[in-house]
Amino acid sequence: MAHDPEPQPAEELDAAAVRTWSSLALAALGRSRTDIDAINVYPVADADTGTNLYLTAESADRALTEAFARTAPGVTDGTAPDSAASSLPEAVRAYAHGALIGARGNSGTILAQLLRGIADVLGAGPAGPAPGPLLAQALTRAAEEAYQAVAHPVEGTMLTVAGAAARAARAASGTAADVARAAYDGARAALAETPGQLAALGEAGVVDAGGCGLVAVLGALWQALSGQEPEPEPVQGPAVPVERVQEPCAQEEGGPAYEVVYLLEAAEEAVDRLRTALDGLGDSLVVVGGDGLWNVHVHVDDPGAAVEAGVEAGRPYRIRITHFGDERRRASAPRAQRAVVAVVHGEGLAALCGEAGATTVPARAGEPPAVADLLDAIRRAHAREVVLLPGGAELRAAAGAAAEQARADGVRVAVIPTRSAVQGLAALAVHDPETGFDEDVVAMTAAAGATRYGELAVAERQSFTSAGICQAGDVLGLIDGDVAVIGAGLPETAEAVLERMLGSGGELVTLVLGPEAPDTLAARLEAYVQQRHLAVDTVTYSGGRHSAPLLIGVE
Repeated sequence: MAHDPEPQPAEELDAAAVRTWSSLALAALGRSRTDIDAINVYPVADADTGTNLYLTAESADRALTEAFARTAPGVTDGTAPDSAASSLPEAVRAYAHGALIGARGNSGTILAQLLRGIADVLGAGPAGPAPGPLLAQALTRAAEEAYQAVAHPVEGTMLTVAGAAARAARAASGTAADVARAAYDGARAALAETPGQLAALGEAGVVDAGGCGLVAVLGALWQALSGQEPEPEPVQGPAVPVERVQEPCAQEEGGPAYEVVYLLEAAEEAVDRLRTALDGLGDSLVVVGGDGLWNVHVHVDDPGAAVEAGVEAGRPYRIRITHFGDERRRASAPRAQRAVVAVVHGEGLAALCGEAGATTVPARAGEPPAVADLLDAIRRAHAREVVLLPGGAELRAAAGAAAEQARADGVRVAVIPTRSAVQGLAALAVHDPETGFDEDVVAMTAAAGATRYGELAVAERQSFTSAGICQAGDVLGLIDGDVAVIGAGLPETAEAVLERMLGSGGELVTLVLGPEAPDTLAARLEAYVQQRHLAVDTVTYSGGRHSAPLLIGVE
């Protein structure tokens, strides 16, 4: 859970104030997440609006933090200047981009577009602090773009609250802090009126959940600029907790059964056609973004058609399909005592880990899962205790953040620092849900740590490596993450890697072959091990699509 920073009054909005705003907004949404989930009745009563807003804000905050880190003294990684957060325009662009790539659900997607609208104004302005009138203009653009992003805007929702905040901001005068306070007050007043504008809210006796989250975000903006903390109960009105409705599926409510969300690389003209296509497939359509990158959210009965429409428009990725009925049944079902969540590269590995009882998170080269994806998997596992296998050193931070959030939900989580899929397989092989949690984690950690891992990859360009200079097309043999062998072909390089790995001993070799590996490679390597190391056994698996050419494990 994020900790509240000590806000320093800024009066005008600059890069540092944006960072403070982000931290305060994340903390505020973290505190109110459960309460917002409890009043989520529209458009689907799936009790996740608070969580979706929090995860979206978490992604935005992480992107902003990384942007600031790239401009810290002593950083010399060659980061492009336009990706850093040394000025207000750069900070707001980083903040909005982080929200876009991590937006969750209907409410999170709208929040991402609100932040983009702010960035469209402040990101095009001067590098110095934004005065009150410019902030009012930014909040106005945010509300306008949010309305435009929703295929069929409905009043009494988050959009209504955003519109009221913008009108109040325009009517205000003074500093950016004064404008932020006016927007916050306008949003609170509008939120209290939402039950009278939307029948579903009035019948349940609650205010709009997304609007409630937006009030928290605007309160954080005012706090960042003024140094004054919003009231402990910033929203006054008819909001009361409600029990989550437990229908077997969304069709019984008269709505589509699936939520489909994906990021999309596409031209704006293609996205216009996509909006029309998706609007004919379902409802709750929200498409946000721009400059070639979009976040698409829609509720449909045919998720395949929604994804296919994205393929026709451009390149969809990070595709998430959720069946509302499955989510409700999972929420009402008793929790298992223990589960394993594993990040895997390759469909074959995913099937293998699934057969072993793990909940899997797919990963591809260049597209690592986000914190929200890991947290989703932990929740899908639906267990009191979860062992998380990140499968790569680059995912340890995300795994730790997901584990922290799951612990806040009452789940006991342990992260085993696996750095390769073969270490995850070794850990799964000794997993015993009948033992105590700590004992199981120790055994799995020991098995993973005792497994040396190798990988074959093909060099994309000339580069300096720990084994010398490689050329594009060379086969690289990595051992424990470092390039140890540079070869011309997969079989020869694999044999050289095996020989080095077995030179320090071993009893079992695990080979995971990717789709690029020759059909004869498995038999050749098995024969190689048998001839040179008689006491060593070999097991071979298919990694499937999206896996490396070859993974090697030696235990």
